[in-house]
Amino acid sequence: MSDLLRLALGALRAHRLRSFLSMLGIAIGVAAVILLTSIGEGTRVYVLAQFTQFGTNILAINPGKSKTLGIPGVLGGTTRKLTIDDAEELTRIQGVETVVPVTMGNARVEAGERGRSVGVLGATPDLPTLWRFGARQGSFWPKGDPRVGGAFAVLGPKLARELFGERSPLGEVVRIAGGRFRVIGVMQPKGQMMGFDIDDLAIVPVASALRLFNQDELMEIDLIYANVRETARVEAEVKRLLTVRHGDEDFSVTTQEAMLDVFGKVMDVITMAVGAIAGISLLVGATGILTMMWIAVGERTGEIGLLRALGATAGQVQTMFLAEAAALASLGGVAGVAIGLGVGALARLVLPGLPVETPMRFVLAGLAVSFLTGLVAGVAPARRAAGLDPIEALHAE
Repeated sequence: MSDLLRLALGALRAHRLRSFLSMLGIAIGVAAVILLTSIGEGTRVYVLAQFTQFGTNILAINPGKSKTLGIPGVLGGTTRKLTIDDAEELTRIQGVETVVPVTMGNARVEAGERGRSVGVLGATPDLPTLWRFGARQGSFWPKGDPRVGGAFAVLGPKLARELFGERSPLGEVVRIAGGRFRVIGVMQPKGQMMGFDIDDLAIVPVASALRLFNQDELMEIDLIYANVRETARVEAEVKRLLTVRHGDEDFSVTTQEAMLDVFGKVMDVITMAVGAIAGISLLVGATGILTMMWIAVGERTGEIGLLRALGATAGQVQTMFLAEAAALASLGGVAGVAIGLGVGALARLVLPGLPVETPMRFVLAGLAVSFLTGLVAGVAPARRAAGLDPIEALHAE
């Protein structure tokens, strides 16, 4: 067997340019698979991390019934506004641990001569439970009736640094859209969520935010329930209770599980597209190997006759040509993996924000597929070589 492998590799070295061109199709196909699946896997890991950093047992309610395009409150027809009273009613549902009414707008936040336009979030002091973070300095305002509000503000660490530098902002007064709020806390760093910088927020009581932006409805109600296995029951209870209050199901309920399921379907489509691209590239590569090996059988008829005259069996001749095809494709696969990993590493350097993740299973799959592609492409030429008559083959030489 070792002699046959040496003969196979020697035949590839004897026709370097032709071997290189035949390998190129396989290399391009494997490199495309490695690179695209690395970006796809990196995106999947990134999005999952973004969604699950706040937990998986979260349910969001938005005004408006999602229809064909699934845009709550825009194309969903007539709606009744979501209110703080709705949020308070949801706390009665068994298994619901925390309910956070949320509204949001943009406003200029000023302290002394410094000021910036940032997002202003209206919420309740249960927000740290929802977002899984705490106060780095100070605290949130005490719990009470969310309809009352108050002149308190908690700043994101980035906003606090921009307004107050290195000194403590606790007890200082900031102006938000002209209103005066006393800073009672600074959040722990949380980072970004799908491009939205949570560290650059000002958080105020939800009732105060509604008055500040002259609004009478909530943007969203978020709730946390105790057991992720009870998602369906909690969702049904939310719909039942709000439908009774509104007279119609004029709202949208979205679970974390549903969002991840939609994302999974999107990733499945991307995976299928990557597979199609890989299939086309590997088909081109396999055709190149098949053509090269078929020509090689014709060129090496005398060599085949000599091997048979020296005692090589038809099976050994067939194995030699299969080994050549498999070695050719495997070398192309190794080159493709190297190219894919190299381009991925370069992309990470040039675009640090690009999520690129290459699991080892993709690398092994690329190598295995290239090897199998070579074997399949080499079957016809190998059978042709094994089927040559030894006497006729020597006569051709």
